[in-house]
Amino acid sequence: MTIVKLAAVAACVALLSTNHAHADGPGRGQTARFEVEFMQMAIDHHFAALRITELAAGTDIQRNVDINASEGTSPTPGYAATPAKASLDDLKSMARRNNRMQREEIMKMQGFLRDWYGVQYQPRVRPENMVQIALLERAQPGADFNHAFYEVFARHHYTLMEPVNGCMTGTDLGHDELRMECRSMWHSQIADIQMMRAELKKHFGVVDYQPFRNLEPLRGNNGLPRGDHSGGH
Repeated sequence: MTIVKLAAVAACVALLSTNHAHADGPGRGQTARFEVEFMQMAIDHHFAALRITELAAGTDIQRNVDINASEGTSPTPGYAATPAKASLDDLKSMARRNNRMQREEIMKMQGFLRDWYGVQYQPRVRPENMVQIALLERAQPGADFNHAFYEVFARHHYTLMEPVNGCMTGTDLGHDELRMECRSMWHSQIADIQMMRAELKKHFGVVDYQPFRNLEPLRGNNGLPRGDHSGGH
């Protein structure tokens, strides 16, 4: 969206909805363009995570009354029903939790875009996330998928850290709700990364995984992606 278009949106945003977020209106000056681009990126990032997590936990159209280890996630719009490829209960639990959290975060940021900027934004999977999804779609169910998931999803989480830091330090001064959302994302995703690094050590002997670089092309006979670490598995 151009600066000119954003200025026009800012001028008429008060007329677009009576269900405004708590902030008085759209961002001022450079914060407007930054916020729109950040939220659209974060929505797309989370949308890719829905597919990543449903590959791990599987999908269920109808949820069980009682919480149990075999329950799946809600199906991601645009994707077919998927059986669980993970075999570790803790991994599937984390996948379900992330799926729920990131659906809520998508809706929250869609609301900010609509209420502050008059933007009706629908998520899409960006090319860099298509690669991560493809790696997990090709991984064999069970141990191979478990290993690939920890490396892929930790990397996926890490790529949001720099933009989230920008959100916490460069958004409009009046948009406390957005900064609160970004702080929540930062803490939850850092905690998940550390948990996944510990799981790589526990299950695969990888003691030094670092999510700083993209995974290398598929390697070896088992087809696992190679993350940034010295060995294991």
